Amino acid sequence: MPPTHQSAGGRVIRRRDLLALAALTLMWGVNWPMMKLSLRELTPLYFRAVTMSCGALWLWLFYHWRGVRMRPVGGEWRSVLTLGLPNMLGWHTVSILGVKELASGRAAILGFTMPIWTVLISVLFLGERLTGRVAVAAVSAALAIGLLSSVEFNALSGHPMGIVWMEIAAVLWAIGTLMMRRAQLTLPLEALTVWMMVLASACLWVIAFVTEPWPQWQFSDSMWISLGYSIFINYGFAQIFWTTLARNLPPATSAMSVMAVPMVGILSATVIVGEWPHWQDLAALVFVAAAIASVLLPARRIAGNA
Repeated sequence: MPPTHQSAGGRVIRRRDLLALAALTLMWGVNWPMMKLSLRELTPLYFRAVTMSCGALWLWLFYHWRGVRMRPVGGEWRSVLTLGLPNMLGWHTVSILGVKELASGRAAILGFTMPIWTVLISVLFLGERLTGRVAVAAVSAALAIGLLSSVEFNALSGHPMGIVWMEIAAVLWAIGTLMMRRAQLTLPLEALTVWMMVLASACLWVIAFVTEPWPQWQFSDSMWISLGYSIFINYGFAQIFWTTLARNLPPATSAMSVMAVPMVGILSATVIVGEWPHWQDLAALVFVAAAIASVLLPARRIAGNA
């Protein structure tokens, strides 16, 4: 029998899944400074177009080999299009513009305000109840954004527009997450992910061709490594891990991973791109983690009500 771990809610989690979640957290966290490294030699939209299209091809080959039904039929194409617009095209396009402007760790903190936006949108537009936990999350997220904004506005080389890009990206990701929760899907999640990537990357090639100069395709060794990381790790193994873990892990365990990603991004950025965090970055990270915990972690059950 494989080793297991008991979650807070009493659900048994296999140690293999916890190790996979730890690996996934590292992959996602390191991806932020790796993106920043790539943007030193390649424009943002061409970077996304190249890595996403190659990543989609690699995932398609893997899932086809595993026997997953990859061809959408009938109304499944509508799901690919409607879910792909905010989840894939929206988030990945706008977030890379934010990464271009900001320190990678700072961009990661702002991007992972997504869970807070998900809950706030549910309260404002979908009739969810406003609770004390949601209020705490909103205030904590606002404090984090305010701290990071102060750094960008006060720095001579600050880029406050990057904060706007990252929050727009987080809102798009939140909208896409809510749409995914309410979608009646018949297409396997693996195939849905691949086809959303295919359509998004096709759009990105067109947008990049219109708005950015054509790349020279002559890169340094570190650039090729960062491109390979994005294709095979971020769009490859990380997607495979997450598709599997999303079915097996309780939300509270997944939430802990989400909270850890920006920290990994900040720490790895000092090694990969030489970015050192300000105290405001670390304080903002604490506030974002508190906000995510408020909306994602289960409330403690009171004795006698269990």
